[in-house]
Amino acid sequence: MSEAFLRPARFSEAEWAARVQLAACYRIFAHLGWAELIYNHISLRVPGPDDHFLINPFGLHYTEVTASNLVKVDIDGNTIGHSDWPINPAGFTFHGAIHATLPDAHCVVHVHTTPTMAVCCLKDGLSFTNFYAAQLYGQVAYHEFEGITVHRDEGTRILASSGGKPVLLLRNHGPVVIGRSLAQAFNLMWLVQRACEIQVASQALGELQPITEAALQACVRDSLNFNPKFGAGEDSFAAMQRLIDRIDPGYRA
Repeated sequence: MSEAFLRPARFSEAEWAARVQLAACYRIFAHLGWAELIYNHISLRVPGPDDHFLINPFGLHYTEVTASNLVKVDIDGNTIGHSDWPINPAGFTFHGAIHATLPDAHCVVHVHTTPTMAVCCLKDGLSFTNFYAAQLYGQVAYHEFEGITVHRDEGTRILASSGGKPVLLLRNHGPVVIGRSLAQAFNLMWLVQRACEIQVASQALGELQPITEAALQACVRDSLNFNPKFGAGEDSFAAMQRLIDRIDPGYRA
C-alpha cells in the first residue's frame, strides 16, 4: 500500500480501521448515486469505551470524504480532536440520539434518494409486494414529518418512533437505517433502496400483487442480511469496497 495511505499516528489502529471503512462507504454511496450534494449522513461508532462516533465533514461531497477528514464527535455534538470542517446540525439531531441510546446502533444511515423519498411521501408507505421489501417485513417504522431536522428535541421523538426497528421511514422526507455494523447498515440500505425502486416502477404499471403473510415471514427469517452466520452483509460490503479500491482508492488517505 502507498505510503500516503499509512495510518496517521494520532489515530489508534481500531479507530483508523473504522475511519477507512466509513470513508469507503461514502465513496460506495457516491458510486451508487446515493449522494445528495454535501448533505445526508452515514455515522459510525468509534471502537472503544468512549461514546464517540464518526460523521462526514459538512461542506464536502461524498467523493471528497477520506479516512483522515471524517469528524469525530461526542453524543453532544462536540468535535473531538482537530477538524478543519464542521458537522451538519441536521445530521447530529437524530444520529446522536440513536447512537447515545441504542448500544447496538453502531452505524446509522440517512439518504434522500428519489425512490426512497417517493415511498416516504406515499400515504401507505412501503408496500411489501416485492422480493426486497418482503425481507423488510416487520422491520419498518414511521416518523411524522416535523420539518428540517435541526432541532435536537426531535431526535428523541425520532428515536421513539423507531420502536426498535432497524428501518425508519421519515414521512415526506427519507429513510433512516440502523445497523449493528456498517456492513449490515449498508445492506439494509440496499434492501430499502431496491424495494422502493421496484415499488415505484411496479405501481406505475397497475395493481400490486400481494405476498402472503407466511411468505413474508419466511423471507425475513431466511434473509442473509439478518443472519450473523453470513456476516449480515460483510461479504457484499467487502466486494463493494474492493470495487472502490480499484477505481477510487483516495478515500484511504
